[in-house]
Amino acid sequence: MAALLVVLSAPALAQQKAEDHSAHHPAAAASAADMTEGEIRKVDKDAKKLTIKHGEIKNLDMPPMTMVFQVKDAGVLDKVKVGDKVRFVVQKSDTGFVVTDIQAAK
Repeated sequence: MAALLVVLSAPALAQQKAEDHSAHHPAAAASAADMTEGEIRKVDKDAKKLTIKHGEIKNLDMPPMTMVFQVKDAGVLDKVKVGDKVRFVVQKSDTGFVVTDIQAAK
């Protein structure tokens, strides 16, 4: 019986170690798997915001929808246009949801 408990707990230990690794290395935490597919619907340079129709945002447990996001770096507003297909990372902040990384979809 004890051997069975050890075998059953091994995956939990492996998962814990993987989570600990990403906590100490933020770059590892924002992998391609964390990116969400989307399409730019509006670029609002004055308000420094993007409207994106997006798929599920897994790290926020958010279903697909169209919504407005703040951007961490206003410079990205010059690099995207309405209709662009993108992959992006969103984080929740005190002021709302912020796009912290955005790339052209491949």
